Amino acid sequence: MPINITMPALSPTMEEGNLAKWLVKEGDKVKSGDVIAEIETDKATMEVEAVDEGTVAKLVVPAGTEAVKVNALIAILAEDGEDVAAAASSGGSSAPKAEAAPAPKAEAAPAAAAAPAPSATPAPAAASAAPAASTGERVFASPLARRLAKEAGLDLKALSGTGPKGRVVKSDIEKAVSTGGAKAAPAPAAAASGAAPQPALAKGPSDEAVLKNFAEGSYELVPHDGMRKTIAKRLQESKQTIPHFYVSVDCELDALLALRAQLNAAAPEKDGKPGYKLSVNDMVIKALALALRDVPDANVSWTDSAMVKHKHADVGVAVSIPGGLITPIIRKAEEKSLSTISNEMKDLGKRAKDRKLKPEEYQGGTTAVSNMGMMGVKSFSAVVNPPHATILAVGAGEERVVVKNGEMKIANVMTVTLSTDHRCVDGALGAELLGAFKRYIENPMGMLV
Repeated sequence: MPINITMPALSPTMEEGNLAKWLVKEGDKVKSGDVIAEIETDKATMEVEAVDEGTVAKLVVPAGTEAVKVNALIAILAEDGEDVAAAASSGGSSAPKAEAAPAPKAEAAPAAAAAPAPSATPAPAAASAAPAASTGERVFASPLARRLAKEAGLDLKALSGTGPKGRVVKSDIEKAVSTGGAKAAPAPAAAASGAAPQPALAKGPSDEAVLKNFAEGSYELVPHDGMRKTIAKRLQESKQTIPHFYVSVDCELDALLALRAQLNAAAPEKDGKPGYKLSVNDMVIKALALALRDVPDANVSWTDSAMVKHKHADVGVAVSIPGGLITPIIRKAEEKSLSTISNEMKDLGKRAKDRKLKPEEYQGGTTAVSNMGMMGVKSFSAVVNPPHATILAVGAGEERVVVKNGEMKIANVMTVTLSTDHRCVDGALGAELLGAFKRYIENPMGMLV
């Protein structure tokens, strides 16, 4: 029976994507796990793996096609021994769907959050219709089904598959969730899924309402790409739903700059190059992570039913890329050395600009840093990116006159502004967090112990 290959959902909210490239051609044989195509999202180019074995009978959607809807038929695979021409001419109308998903997690907008996982309530396991999928050591399931099962806290071994050869597919997971079957240990993401539906976002002015203000021929229209649409949607959501509160403080940098120079000078050689080269931003990331460790009540996310208190400081760092920005994440930054943070950030930053990040590398996080100091910006206020409750806006370090012991001195000073979600991080708590951050910046040896 012909097997449909459909446009995969690379995020729970993804509605369409661009089919950038086919890595196979009609007549090629493929096996499960082979990379067959590249899909462009608003943030990255993702590889799509084949789920089943067979021969590519027909490429339904040509390479370079934009705005392909999720679950739309993109190719047809003929099973081993099946007539390829017959499979191609079938059009895939009667073939069961076989999801192809390139990654265990989905992409999202700047420092984007994982969408709430479906809630599964205890109930008897789903009835067994295909024992082959639930017996033995190996469970046959599509990558998408495995991810959805993990998010919903379902035990794949207790599910019966309705896909080709008893494979567990997306529809089996959805059925188990709706009937409350095969529940395993609660999924971590479920703790954060209690938020009530957000109000509808206000619509902006129509094209006609805007363009009537300008003379014909005095402008050109540049269509929004997926990244810009996502950024606009998430920032509008943030400003409409999050009550922002701002706290600013000046930090003296002289001790930090001296320590940074000393550490860089001591960097071991590797292949003729220093093993690391610390930036001020690397030290800002570490200082914020340690501050969140010291003030754990600020390392939270808001839901309508509970406060999500995070066990680690996963710090997202805003990186400008053509057409927008993306926020790769340094996981467990409070536990990592400055050299590790520096090297990870260089790697993530390079791949971010090349749009080669994996979804799990920029999805989630517990806070974020936005640094515009290298652009000469003295200070600014950043927009909180849900589900984060905080974001630190970092200005330029510059020489300023300061008063010490009644005397005027010259010092390198940096202004930082902490934006908080006032529902869960109020003013006093935000000031406490910023005070802890300032102590690490002005006494940087504390970051080494």
